[in-house]
Amino acid sequence: MDTSTFGRLLRAARQRALLTLEGLAGASGVSVRAISDMERGKSLPRQATLAELMDALELGEDERRRLVHATARPSGLVPRQLPPDSPAFRGRQEALAAVHGFASQAAGQVVISAIGGMAGVGKTALAVHWAHQVADRFPDGQLYVNLRGFDDSGRPLEPGEALGGFLTALGVPSTDIPRATERRGALFREQAASRRLIVVLDNARSVEQVRPLLPAAAGCLTLITSRDQLAGLARSEGASLVSLDAWSRDEALAGLAARIGEERSAAEPEAAAELVELCGCLPLAVAVVGAQLSATPRMSLRAGVRELRAARLDTLSADDQRLDIRAVFSWSYQALGAGAQRFFRYLSVHPGPAASAQAAASLAAVEMPQARRHLRELVSASLLSRDAYGRYVLHDLVRAYGAELVTEHGDDRLGAETRLLDYLRHNAHVNTPHITHDPPGLPDEPVPGVVNAPAGDREEAVDWFRREETTVAAALRALEEPRLLSHRVHTALEWSAHNRASGHWAEEITTHRIALDAARALDDPDAITYVCYHLARAFMVSAGDVAGADELLSLMLTHQPRLPLREQARNERYIGVLRSAQGRHTEALQHTRNALTIFRTLDQPAKVAETLGGLGWQLAVFGDPHEAITTCEEAMDLLRELGNESRQAGVWDSIGYARQRLGHLDAAITDYRTSLRICERLRLGPSDQADALDHLASALLERGDTEEARSVWHQAADLLSSVRAAGAEKMRAKAEALPGPEDTRTGERPA
Repeated sequence: MDTSTFGRLLRAARQRALLTLEGLAGASGVSVRAISDMERGKSLPRQATLAELMDALELGEDERRRLVHATARPSGLVPRQLPPDSPAFRGRQEALAAVHGFASQAAGQVVISAIGGMAGVGKTALAVHWAHQVADRFPDGQLYVNLRGFDDSGRPLEPGEALGGFLTALGVPSTDIPRATERRGALFREQAASRRLIVVLDNARSVEQVRPLLPAAAGCLTLITSRDQLAGLARSEGASLVSLDAWSRDEALAGLAARIGEERSAAEPEAAAELVELCGCLPLAVAVVGAQLSATPRMSLRAGVRELRAARLDTLSADDQRLDIRAVFSWSYQALGAGAQRFFRYLSVHPGPAASAQAAASLAAVEMPQARRHLRELVSASLLSRDAYGRYVLHDLVRAYGAELVTEHGDDRLGAETRLLDYLRHNAHVNTPHITHDPPGLPDEPVPGVVNAPAGDREEAVDWFRREETTVAAALRALEEPRLLSHRVHTALEWSAHNRASGHWAEEITTHRIALDAARALDDPDAITYVCYHLARAFMVSAGDVAGADELLSLMLTHQPRLPLREQARNERYIGVLRSAQGRHTEALQHTRNALTIFRTLDQPAKVAETLGGLGWQLAVFGDPHEAITTCEEAMDLLRELGNESRQAGVWDSIGYARQRLGHLDAAITDYRTSLRICERLRLGPSDQADALDHLASALLERGDTEEARSVWHQAADLLSSVRAAGAEKMRAKAEALPGPEDTRTGERPA
């Protein structure tokens, strides 16, 4: 122990006794100069002198022990308790840079608590590797303890027991180690005060377990690993937090090669890549697979892939519980409360890479406040992490473990899957009116337990759809239970408006192909024809694939006689729209007129108005323009009575087109601009606006306004590009084909 520590303790004891230097000298018989030298750290007393001073100060047992210990000369013991550094340690450059940065910037004690993360992510390996790298900066030794926060014993190590081990390692005689944890902590801090130590507190359970073990001294570095986030330590002790995720793909491949050999890994690169992917790039899983392959050097990596693919968690088991994936996950699971355990099991049913809080609550059929409490507990236990959008991420292997628990506990998987699909369907139904004025009109009766997430405006609605995009795609692909077929169809249909408005045509095609398979499995003619229409329209808009819609149109025609009368009318109208897009005008007119006749019979004024609008457009394009205007005026009157302004935009566009055919260009341009004003005010879809812009540009060009026509076609191209529609290049080509301002006389394009 250095002299400065004894001096500080002696001065503090004298001041507590309310004695001056002269007063203590008089009471003890020790000279003022000698006492002053001791307090300034210039000397240490002999044992007899120390006894006289302690008697004069009337010290208690604890204070006497501290002063005696402070005069003890160093024993020469330098603890070296770090476990060996792993020769297979790979990657983690960002995390290593972070802990290096914290250590170099810190003044005094450094605490890095969340070298944290899920089970098996490599927290201990990182802490030990880095401690070995900087060990030479801490000449007084390294202390290490496994606090058993999460292991098969289920009993975390008591702080007092850990402190006893530290004190023994620092050379404190067992007879001088007090019984009480608080006193042991005080003695440990005294011992560490004059030393430069690394202290590694591995596998901590909680802040309460860790706090007594902190040396609280300048020159000491404390590294803590835990599955718990230990956020309280950051607040109270100024700890710096480093959170680990699974390896990157390259890090995982390097880790596998370190265990099985570079040559063996390089000989089967595709199999090696699939192995680490099946391991979820989790370091522990890669280590287990690497050990198994090392023990069977003749086994091909491809054979390892087949085993792992067949039974992931079984393949990743081991005799050593510390290396068994199920076991290490179970220690985190068992530490949860009963409610959080149930919530975790139901969350594991989620098929996507990340879940929103609302989707998670729907899976478990709990209210949002309770769901948020459980989610916080799961994040704190590192069973979940969060992505940039605030969603909750479940590692693939953790999800597989949770799915096994669902089966073991007899949880209602079908109910959870039903609620998830209904959450996606119901809230798409609720939020679609914010992004389109043409919702699908499907029934909406959510099952009990589904969270309602209505948006307040368009921006909130778009945010909700974007947040759940990956979930709906994964759910429609993965949830194949036959009793969910109808839910899959309706979910795909409710998401159609968002896909169209966002230009997600690939997603629209994928989801509606899934929906069509489900509808055909149900043998539901209504669902089949409805899905066929959306799918055919996606083919034509996304890639201009007019011929590709023929098979779908054939299905619609085949199932037409099986439909109820109202649905027959809807199907006729949709066939008319598609035939019109294909340029098969006579058929288009016939189907649209059939639809109008049925809707008039059924006394459906809204549907009559919509169908009249469609018929008016078809007549404007390839029929009698006078009849087109008359038909559109009838539609307009009905739409005004119904208060349906969004449909009026299309009708004004049709009237303009008919008037342009009649040569009434100024009137046509006015009609097109009226249509566009409605589109802009109501924020209708870019495709609708682009059509009106295309027609406006053609009328402007016909009137001789070439530059304005060019500008309008570019505007239409930009709108279509924003939703990845196939017509964008066609609009741009029209603009670029126009002669420049200096070439109108010659008709030549500038060089």
